Amino acid sequence: MTTHLTHLDDAVDLILSHTSGPIRMGAPLGIGKPHRLLNALYARLASDPSRTWRLYTALSLDPPGGGKGLEARFVKPFAARHFGGDFPRLAYVQAIKRDALPPNIEVEEFYMQGGALLRSTTAQRHYASLNYTHVARALADRELDVIVQKVAREPDGTRLSFSCNNDLTQDTVDAIVARGLPRPMLVAEIDPALPWIGGTAAVDEDYFDLVVLPPGPYPALFGLPRQPVSDVDYAIGLYASALVRDGGTLQIGIGALADALCHALVLRHTDNATYRHVLAALDPELERHPAVLASGGLDPFAVGLYGCSEMINEGFKRLVETGVIRRKVVDDEALMQRLADGTANLGDQARLERDGEYLHGAFYLGSPAFYDWLRMLPDDQRRAIGMRRISLINELERGRESLARLQRPDARFFNSCMMATALGAAVSDGLEDGRVVSGVGGQYNFVDMSNALDGARSVLMFRAVREDAGAAESNVRWNYGHTTIPRHLRDLYVNEYGIADLRGKNDEDCIIAMGGITDVRFQQALIDHAQQFSKLRTGFHAPGHWIDNTPVHLSARLRAFRRDGTLPDYPLGSDFTHVEQRIIKALGWLKANTATPWQKIGTVLRALGAKPDDAEAMARMGLAAPGSLGERIEAKLLALGLRETR
Repeated sequence: MTTHLTHLDDAVDLILSHTSGPIRMGAPLGIGKPHRLLNALYARLASDPSRTWRLYTALSLDPPGGGKGLEARFVKPFAARHFGGDFPRLAYVQAIKRDALPPNIEVEEFYMQGGALLRSTTAQRHYASLNYTHVARALADRELDVIVQKVAREPDGTRLSFSCNNDLTQDTVDAIVARGLPRPMLVAEIDPALPWIGGTAAVDEDYFDLVVLPPGPYPALFGLPRQPVSDVDYAIGLYASALVRDGGTLQIGIGALADALCHALVLRHTDNATYRHVLAALDPELERHPAVLASGGLDPFAVGLYGCSEMINEGFKRLVETGVIRRKVVDDEALMQRLADGTANLGDQARLERDGEYLHGAFYLGSPAFYDWLRMLPDDQRRAIGMRRISLINELERGRESLARLQRPDARFFNSCMMATALGAAVSDGLEDGRVVSGVGGQYNFVDMSNALDGARSVLMFRAVREDAGAAESNVRWNYGHTTIPRHLRDLYVNEYGIADLRGKNDEDCIIAMGGITDVRFQQALIDHAQQFSKLRTGFHAPGHWIDNTPVHLSARLRAFRRDGTLPDYPLGSDFTHVEQRIIKALGWLKANTATPWQKIGTVLRALGAKPDDAEAMARMGLAAPGSLGERIEAKLLALGLRETR
């Protein structure tokens, strides 16, 4: 029988009474964590060293702290407005960042907020490297006895929805029971702010042993601030968009590269003439690129795409709104086969329209505007979005493989990596010293699936260059001491300088293809390495057009489209005010121009003569009337940054 409680302390009492030994608890990734319940558990157990608590989770989101100086002046007011002053920061995350978890509490994560825990020895020691689809099995191995989950309640009903996280709970329970272990205690915390998603995400209330509805006010859901998209990001998104085939299947990640890709796909569909004009300016030969001819297209989407992605995010919202995502599927193999054969009748078409879904995901995460969109969807559109188990999204599940093949033709799996080697390996989640930046998540799953599905391709996107202590370094490496995707699974790579198609190619051809998308400053060193190790013929020289692989050439090609609004700074909308958007540009310029001691000195000296001429920005940063010497210097620096980026 399901127990209902309204007080968190009572819920903690009941959870602690469930077992007298160590508490082995699972919690979803992202916004599916019941923050207030977890904080109540932490407070109780941190003060009781006799009880051991092992928490298994991922992506424990934490709002930005603010840093120092100008960064703090910008971030702190924004964070208070965007996340809310009452946002319940996870207590265990704050302790992990300080390496101050009590000895009786251990937290193990299989995916981390990107780069946030590089300096935490606690987090690094207890990271579990797992493919997303292997997590349920690993949790069964750990013999979980409690799972906590945030849920939504059905409007005017009694059912509960996994909503934002239908990814792992049911798979984990099944894996535990299949091993002959007791079914774990299932705890649901109802969050009235969580959008209702029905279908396979909904369960009867008695699926849970304990349902908690804490009193309000209810804090806002964690909203990812939408980031600006740069020239580099847009070039990558534009190249990637030409690899998508009409009537196909789409998976994308999150971040500026995914935003740029989605904007390019929308432009391709809604203003095809402008889209082709932008592509021609970026790369006059793109239309004739072998990978585009064989795998993609430039025309609007006559049939539309089916979205099947572990994460539903901001980009999918825009793709649905503009009709790019609209190809529906049903879980009926015979009907899908008739559609594929062209023998579907009017009844089949009517059922597809009535019951079909055009977007499947395992979890969702986005901005406050994205959550509002989910809440306000008309019923017919809401029914077309299905939240599924991760085993159904990230792999070809046994017993359903033939259905998945019919639903997912011409799949394009777009993911990001930090670096790629000239021989085709990808570095996406960690550093060669062993520290983890994020985690493998589902990336390997999708690369593997791209090799299993007919017509599918894996596309790994990355920026060609990164800045390190004021110096440029190439992200096309000859070799690296850590890889996420091995070279034998190499497929398509895209950066701001083009597309490298490595699938089935020999090593020399791979090196030449990757050299063609390497920044000109690093091309010769790459060629020399390859020739030194007998991987590239001695007489090879860089073709003449490689010389254009520079940031200056790239910005020149896109400048007109940035100015006329075709390629806006925030293609999917912004969570920053217009004043804040100006400040972000200024702070970015200052960061780039103070990366080394000499740069810092030069920039400060230039700033001494800068006169503030943006009163709104100065007021927003609390520098309208600087008092101390430090504030006066900050005001001068901000004025310089605003002037340089106007």
